[in-house]
Amino acid sequence: MSGAADRVPGTGRARDVRGVRLWVEDHAGGGATVAFSHGLFWDTRLFAPQIEALRGRRRCLAWDHRGQGRSEVTERGYDMDTLAADAVAILEQAGARPAHLVGLSMGGFVAMRVALSRPDLVRSLVLIDTSAEAEAPGNLPRYRMLRRVAGWFGLRPVVGRLMPILFGPDFLGDPARRRERDEYRRRLLGNDRTGILRAVDGVLARDGVAHRLSALRVPTLVLVGEHDVATPPAKARAIVAAIPGARLVVIPGAGHTSTLEAPAAVTAAIRDFLDEVDRGVGG
Repeated sequence: MSGAADRVPGTGRARDVRGVRLWVEDHAGGGATVAFSHGLFWDTRLFAPQIEALRGRRRCLAWDHRGQGRSEVTERGYDMDTLAADAVAILEQAGARPAHLVGLSMGGFVAMRVALSRPDLVRSLVLIDTSAEAEAPGNLPRYRMLRRVAGWFGLRPVVGRLMPILFGPDFLGDPARRRERDEYRRRLLGNDRTGILRAVDGVLARDGVAHRLSALRVPTLVLVGEHDVATPPAKARAIVAAIPGARLVVIPGAGHTSTLEAPAAVTAAIRDFLDEVDRGVGG
């Protein structure tokens, strides 16, 4: 699809957020703000198809987490609570309260923590390809090995191992989407090595929040790719079971990066959910 490889035109600049220079994009529009928190290895472009579809009708706010994209590589602050505090500051600075908060993978870890710590800032939650638990012990040896190799030699030797974690077999095997795969591989290789390794450490060391989710009282949509191996559908079902009134949508054929793999399906699910919330239906 056109525009998937580029940033959506709009107002973007580095802003001082809690003493750190973070890249923030603010796309003007009416109605409640939709705020986008991206996943590990990515930046605001992870949501380019959704922002392109929603902007104008809605204000869309997105930012690059510290150490990723165009944001500053800091020495510390990559734990999920610090990233959540960054998100809170961005929402407050933007006057975006309450906002519909959308988070994918690591961005979902952040979004859940924002909703738990500052429910006044959150109108609804959209949690995509994510988990409320600590990293599964069975994943840690493989992920730590990949992290060590990347630390020694850079991302190029491990990108081939990352692609099947981040994308499903339908996308990886589709000849018509070769150019997209090449673009996303380039994006992965474009990460700052120091920043991304610190971000990886923050993700792998995170605590779970599953035991706290029953306290949430915001309308919640959980999306998961049918073939997500990083945070499988069982993780999504656990979130839905924990949050009162949450609903689940499985995205057919998608893996862990469903916003890019199946942008039309993800966008439609988000748009329909936001419209329902704003009409006061189901939440």
